[in-house]
Amino acid sequence: MNLPLSLLDRSRTRTGHPDAQSLTQTVSRAQHAEAAGYHRLWVAEHHAVPGIGSGAPALMVQAVAQATSRIRVGSGGVMLPNHRPLLVAEQFAMLAALHGDRIDLGVGRSLGFTEPVREALGTHEAPVERFVADIGALRDFLTGAGPVTARPAGVTPPPLFVLGTGAGLDIAARLGLPAVVGGPAVWAGPEAFDAYRESFRPSPAQPEPYLVVSLDVFVADSARQARELALPEAWAMAVSRRDGAFPPLGPRADVPEQLSDRERTTVERAVGASIHGTEDEVMAGLTALVRRTGADEIMSTASTFDVEAMYESDRRLAAAVRAA
Repeated sequence: MNLPLSLLDRSRTRTGHPDAQSLTQTVSRAQHAEAAGYHRLWVAEHHAVPGIGSGAPALMVQAVAQATSRIRVGSGGVMLPNHRPLLVAEQFAMLAALHGDRIDLGVGRSLGFTEPVREALGTHEAPVERFVADIGALRDFLTGAGPVTARPAGVTPPPLFVLGTGAGLDIAARLGLPAVVGGPAVWAGPEAFDAYRESFRPSPAQPEPYLVVSLDVFVADSARQARELALPEAWAMAVSRRDGAFPPLGPRADVPEQLSDRERTTVERAVGASIHGTEDEVMAGLTALVRRTGADEIMSTASTFDVEAMYESDRRLAAAVRAA
């Protein structure tokens, strides 16, 4: 398990806390992660979602990079249907100019969470070939090969990653880029990951395939306690399926003892998709995951209501991976 270990923090809002606190929590988590030895911390892009405080990855990356000194910082990711490639190139060239070789640029093609959000963003579709073309344009602007020069010029471009949902793995392989796989795709058969590596076309910036696998990972004194950490996020998922809105994280006490069949199925599926338990149990799960996927890096996406418990879980995970 001698692999880089990273975090994705989505600036989750929490019941009883102002939205702004989710942003300062992301910065604080990055500082804890840097002290614990994490390789990188990424932020995300979601718009008008009650459970997420940040919709501007470049601004969040700047805040985190300014408050840290070593850990890599990036986006997981910038949703290209919402942005022109030149503007993204300018933002991340500026970040690289300010913070050197610590900045990553992950891109995806997800649209807004609901139709009113998509209407507000002015994005209603994200064809695969348009996404491929936008990545190509973005790469050209970053490397100085575009029809105009993105400023600041002469900056070493940050590495590009493709979020591997839907056709993302195939796109990453075609363009010779690292891929990041999360959600249900993590539990696909090994053939999906083998196909990425076998069809990978080397590029000047990425001569070899590189796969980041992301999922919720929780470490505690027992499997039961680790499951308790996973429940607030799992319950938020169940509420979103029931009500159509992804809510802030609430305390464990907010999760009802009696759930409907549909709620129970959603909660158990979400908890079951995580790796949680003691250090030994988590390392066994991660080892099996790496063997099945061939992952080059693990990225924990774990969030829970209790921020201090989350920091402690992060610390224990990093220590367990380091000791393996």
